[in-house]
Amino acid sequence: MTHRQPAIFVGHGSPMYALEPNRYTDAWANLGKSLKRPDAILMISAHWVTRGIWVTAMSAPKTIHDFGGFPEALFKIQYPAPGSPALADRIQELLSMPVVLEEHEWGIDHGAWSVLKYLFPKADVPVVQLSLNGAMNAQAHYDLAKQLQILRDENILIIGSGNVVHNLRTIDWQSDAKPYPWAESFNQFFISQIQANQHQQLIEWEQFGEAAHLSIPSSEHYWPALYTLALQAKGERVELLVDGIEMSSISMLSFYLQ
Repeated sequence: MTHRQPAIFVGHGSPMYALEPNRYTDAWANLGKSLKRPDAILMISAHWVTRGIWVTAMSAPKTIHDFGGFPEALFKIQYPAPGSPALADRIQELLSMPVVLEEHEWGIDHGAWSVLKYLFPKADVPVVQLSLNGAMNAQAHYDLAKQLQILRDENILIIGSGNVVHNLRTIDWQSDAKPYPWAESFNQFFISQIQANQHQQLIEWEQFGEAAHLSIPSSEHYWPALYTLALQAKGERVELLVDGIEMSSISMLSFYLQ
Protein backbone atom coordinates (compact mmCIF):
# COMPACT_ATOMS: atom_id res chain seq x y z
CA MET A 1 0.00 0.00 0.00
CA THR A 2 1.18 3.52 -0.74
CA HIS A 3 1.24 6.22 1.91
CA ARG A 4 -0.57 9.50 1.32
CA GLN A 5 1.68 12.40 2.23
CA PRO A 6 0.42 15.75 3.49
CA ALA A 7 0.99 18.90 1.46
CA ILE A 8 2.64 21.83 3.22
CA PHE A 9 3.00 25.55 2.75
CA VAL A 10 5.72 27.30 4.74
CA GLY A 11 6.06 31.05 5.16
CA HIS A 12 9.86 31.01 5.08
CA GLY A 13 10.70 34.59 6.06
CA SER A 14 14.28 35.78 6.42
CA PRO A 15 17.23 33.58 5.41
CA MET A 16 18.67 34.42 8.84
CA TYR A 17 16.19 31.99 10.40
CA ALA A 18 18.51 29.26 9.13
CA LEU A 19 21.01 30.54 11.73
CA GLU A 20 18.60 31.85 14.34
CA PRO A 21 15.93 29.35 15.43
CA ASN A 22 12.67 30.85 16.62
CA ARG A 23 9.05 29.88 17.19
CA TYR A 24 8.49 29.49 13.44
CA THR A 25 11.44 27.20 12.86
CA ASP A 26 10.47 25.26 16.00
CA ALA A 27 7.03 24.66 14.45
CA TRP A 28 8.64 23.43 11.22
CA ALA A 29 10.96 21.11 13.15
CA ASN A 30 8.11 19.67 15.20
CA LEU A 31 6.07 19.02 12.07
CA GLY A 32 9.04 17.28 10.49
CA LYS A 33 9.29 14.91 13.45
CA SER A 34 5.65 13.90 12.96
CA LEU A 35 5.91 13.08 9.26
CA LYS A 36 6.26 9.62 7.81
CA ARG A 37 9.42 9.55 5.75
CA PRO A 38 8.61 10.38 2.11
CA ASP A 39 10.36 8.78 -0.83
CA ALA A 40 11.18 12.27 -2.09
CA ILE A 41 10.27 15.94 -1.63
CA LEU A 42 8.96 18.24 -4.33
CA MET A 43 9.67 21.88 -3.47
CA ILE A 44 7.99 24.88 -5.05
CA SER A 45 10.08 27.86 -3.93
CA ALA A 46 9.35 31.54 -4.48
CA HIS A 47 13.00 31.96 -5.40
CA TRP A 48 12.99 30.06 -8.68
CA VAL A 49 11.01 31.96 -11.30
CA THR A 50 11.65 31.02 -14.92
CA ARG A 51 10.42 31.33 -18.47
CA GLY A 52 8.51 28.13 -18.92
CA ILE A 53 8.44 25.29 -16.40
CA TRP A 54 11.67 23.77 -15.16
CA VAL A 55 12.39 20.94 -12.78
CA THR A 56 15.72 19.97 -11.23
CA ALA A 57 16.79 16.58 -12.56
CA MET A 58 20.31 16.15 -11.20
CA SER A 59 21.29 13.35 -8.80
CA ALA A 60 23.28 15.69 -6.50
CA PRO A 61 21.80 19.22 -6.43
CA LYS A 62 24.04 21.97 -5.11
CA THR A 63 23.07 24.28 -2.26
CA ILE A 64 22.38 27.72 -3.74
CA HIS A 65 23.00 30.88 -1.73
CA ASP A 66 20.80 33.16 -3.82
CA PHE A 67 21.05 36.33 -1.71
CA GLY A 68 23.51 38.99 -0.70
CA GLY A 69 24.42 41.16 2.26
CA PHE A 70 24.15 38.46 4.92
CA PRO A 71 26.79 37.08 7.33
CA GLU A 72 29.41 34.71 5.98
CA ALA A 73 28.05 31.94 8.21
CA LEU A 74 24.87 31.86 6.13
CA PHE A 75 26.85 31.29 2.94
CA LYS A 76 28.60 28.34 4.55
CA ILE A 77 25.39 26.41 5.17
CA GLN A 78 25.10 23.32 3.00
CA TYR A 79 22.08 21.09 2.53
CA PRO A 80 23.54 18.05 0.76
CA ALA A 81 20.31 16.18 0.02
CA PRO A 82 20.34 13.95 -3.06
CA GLY A 83 18.16 14.70 -6.05
CA SER A 84 15.71 12.40 -7.79
CA PRO A 85 15.88 12.22 -11.59
CA ALA A 86 13.07 9.65 -11.38
CA LEU A 87 10.73 12.14 -9.71
CA ALA A 88 11.72 14.79 -12.26
CA ASP A 89 10.70 12.38 -15.03
CA ARG A 90 7.43 11.62 -13.24
CA ILE A 91 6.60 15.33 -13.01
CA GLN A 92 7.34 15.75 -16.72
CA GLU A 93 4.97 12.86 -17.38
CA LEU A 94 2.15 14.33 -15.26
CA LEU A 95 2.14 17.93 -16.46
CA SER A 96 0.23 18.94 -19.56
CA MET A 97 2.76 21.65 -20.42
CA PRO A 98 6.35 21.23 -21.68
CA VAL A 99 8.86 20.76 -18.87
CA VAL A 100 12.60 21.48 -19.03
CA LEU A 101 14.70 18.99 -17.07
CA GLU A 102 17.45 21.13 -15.51
CA GLU A 103 20.65 19.26 -14.67
CA HIS A 104 23.32 21.92 -14.16
CA GLU A 105 22.39 25.51 -13.33
CA TRP A 106 20.04 25.28 -10.34
CA GLY A 107 19.84 23.12 -7.22
CA ILE A 108 18.29 23.72 -3.79
CA ASP A 109 17.74 27.44 -3.22
CA HIS A 110 17.38 29.22 0.12
CA GLY A 111 13.58 29.21 -0.08
CA ALA A 112 13.94 25.43 0.08
CA TRP A 113 16.94 24.65 2.28
CA SER A 114 16.20 27.26 4.96
CA VAL A 115 13.00 25.30 5.62
CA LEU A 116 14.22 21.77 4.89
CA LYS A 117 17.10 22.05 7.35
CA TYR A 118 14.47 22.10 10.11
CA LEU A 119 11.96 19.67 8.60
CA PHE A 120 14.59 17.08 7.60
CA PRO A 121 17.86 18.07 9.32
CA LYS A 122 19.72 14.95 8.14
CA ALA A 123 19.29 16.02 4.48
CA ASP A 124 18.74 12.38 3.60
CA VAL A 125 15.49 12.65 1.61
CA PRO A 126 15.83 13.35 -2.14
CA VAL A 127 14.75 16.86 -3.16
CA VAL A 128 13.44 18.09 -6.51
CA GLN A 129 12.48 21.71 -7.20
CA LEU A 130 9.75 22.81 -9.60
CA SER A 131 10.08 26.35 -10.94
CA LEU A 132 7.40 29.02 -11.13
CA ASN A 133 6.61 30.08 -14.67
CA GLY A 134 6.63 33.87 -14.41
CA ALA A 135 4.36 34.25 -17.43
CA MET A 136 1.47 32.37 -15.83
CA ASN A 137 -1.27 33.95 -13.72
CA ALA A 138 -2.55 32.71 -10.36
CA GLN A 139 -5.31 30.58 -11.89
CA ALA A 140 -2.86 28.88 -14.23
CA HIS A 141 -0.50 28.06 -11.35
CA TYR A 142 -3.37 26.62 -9.31
CA ASP A 143 -4.58 24.51 -12.24
CA LEU A 144 -1.07 23.27 -12.93
CA ALA A 145 -0.62 22.22 -9.31
CA LYS A 146 -3.79 20.10 -9.45
CA GLN A 147 -2.06 17.87 -11.98
CA LEU A 148 0.44 16.90 -9.28
CA GLN A 149 -2.14 15.63 -6.75
CA ILE A 150 -1.42 11.97 -7.47
CA LEU A 151 2.14 12.38 -6.20
CA ARG A 152 0.80 12.62 -2.65
CA ASP A 153 -0.47 9.06 -3.01
CA GLU A 154 2.95 7.99 -4.29
CA ASN A 155 4.66 8.96 -1.01
CA ILE A 156 5.95 12.28 -2.36
CA LEU A 157 5.85 15.22 0.05
CA ILE A 158 5.01 18.48 -1.74
CA ILE A 159 6.04 21.74 -0.05
CA GLY A 160 5.34 25.28 -1.17
CA SER A 161 7.69 27.91 0.27
CA GLY A 162 6.96 31.63 0.07
CA ASN A 163 5.01 34.23 2.09
CA VAL A 164 1.32 35.16 1.90
CA VAL A 165 2.27 38.76 2.73
CA HIS A 166 5.67 39.81 1.38
CA ASN A 167 6.46 43.50 0.93
CA LEU A 168 10.18 44.17 1.29
CA ARG A 169 9.80 47.86 0.52
CA THR A 170 7.77 48.50 3.66
CA ILE A 171 9.75 46.42 6.16
CA ASP A 172 10.24 47.91 9.63
CA TRP A 173 13.55 46.65 11.04
CA GLN A 174 12.78 47.60 14.66
CA SER A 175 12.66 44.63 17.03
CA ASP A 176 9.24 45.70 18.33
CA ALA A 177 7.75 46.40 14.89
CA LYS A 178 3.99 45.90 14.77
CA PRO A 179 2.13 44.55 11.73
CA TYR A 180 0.74 47.10 9.33
CA PRO A 181 -3.08 47.03 9.42
CA TRP A 182 -3.21 46.12 5.72
CA ALA A 183 -0.81 43.18 6.26
CA GLU A 184 -2.84 41.89 9.17
CA SER A 185 -6.07 42.37 7.23
CA PHE A 186 -4.98 40.40 4.18
CA ASN A 187 -3.34 37.69 6.29
CA GLN A 188 -6.58 37.18 8.22
CA PHE A 189 -8.59 37.22 5.01
CA PHE A 190 -6.35 34.46 3.63
CA ILE A 191 -6.81 32.37 6.79
CA SER A 192 -10.59 32.83 6.73
CA GLN A 193 -10.77 31.61 3.13
CA ILE A 194 -8.62 28.52 3.60
CA GLN A 195 -10.61 27.57 6.67
CA ALA A 196 -13.81 27.92 4.64
CA ASN A 197 -12.27 25.98 1.71
CA GLN A 198 -12.86 28.98 -0.57
CA HIS A 199 -9.90 28.92 -2.90
CA GLN A 200 -11.28 31.01 -5.74
CA GLN A 201 -11.24 34.18 -3.65
CA LEU A 202 -7.53 33.60 -3.03
CA ILE A 203 -6.81 32.91 -6.68
CA GLU A 204 -8.51 36.22 -7.51
CA TRP A 205 -6.70 37.99 -4.68
CA GLU A 206 -6.57 41.36 -6.45
CA GLN A 207 -10.29 41.80 -5.73
CA PHE A 208 -9.48 42.23 -2.02
CA GLY A 209 -8.30 45.72 -2.86
CA GLU A 210 -5.49 47.89 -1.57
CA ALA A 211 -4.53 45.57 1.29
CA ALA A 212 -3.98 42.75 -1.19
CA HIS A 213 -1.87 44.87 -3.53
CA LEU A 214 0.28 46.12 -0.65
CA SER A 215 0.66 42.55 0.63
CA ILE A 216 1.52 41.14 -2.80
CA PRO A 217 3.50 43.77 -4.74
CA SER A 218 4.86 40.88 -6.83
CA SER A 219 3.33 37.43 -7.00
CA GLU A 220 6.22 34.97 -6.73
CA HIS A 221 6.04 34.63 -2.93
CA TYR A 222 2.26 34.18 -3.03
CA TRP A 223 2.01 31.55 -5.76
CA PRO A 224 3.52 28.65 -3.73
CA ALA A 225 0.58 28.90 -1.29
CA LEU A 226 -1.78 28.30 -4.21
CA TYR A 227 0.18 25.18 -5.18
CA THR A 228 -0.42 23.72 -1.73
CA LEU A 229 -4.11 24.65 -1.72
CA ALA A 230 -4.62 23.09 -5.15
CA LEU A 231 -3.54 19.74 -3.68
CA GLN A 232 -6.41 19.67 -1.19
CA ALA A 233 -8.48 16.50 -1.48
CA LYS A 234 -12.23 16.35 -1.00
CA GLY A 235 -13.08 16.37 2.70
CA GLU A 236 -9.53 17.32 3.68
CA ARG A 237 -9.06 20.19 6.11
CA VAL A 238 -6.40 22.86 6.23
CA GLU A 239 -4.46 22.84 9.50
CA LEU A 240 -2.65 25.99 10.60
CA LEU A 241 0.90 25.27 11.70
CA VAL A 242 2.10 28.70 12.81
CA ASP A 243 1.23 32.33 12.14
CA GLY A 244 2.64 35.80 12.71
CA ILE A 245 3.75 38.91 10.88
CA GLU A 246 7.39 39.86 11.19
CA MET A 247 9.04 43.20 10.36
CA SER A 248 5.54 44.65 9.86
CA SER A 249 5.03 43.26 6.36
CA ILE A 250 6.18 39.61 6.14
CA SER A 251 3.59 36.93 6.95
CA MET A 252 5.00 33.78 8.52
CA LEU A 253 1.74 31.86 8.10
CA SER A 254 2.38 28.15 7.52
CA PHE A 255 -0.28 25.48 7.00
CA TYR A 256 -0.67 21.92 5.81
CA LEU A 257 -3.23 19.48 4.40
CA GLN A 258 -3.58 16.05 5.96
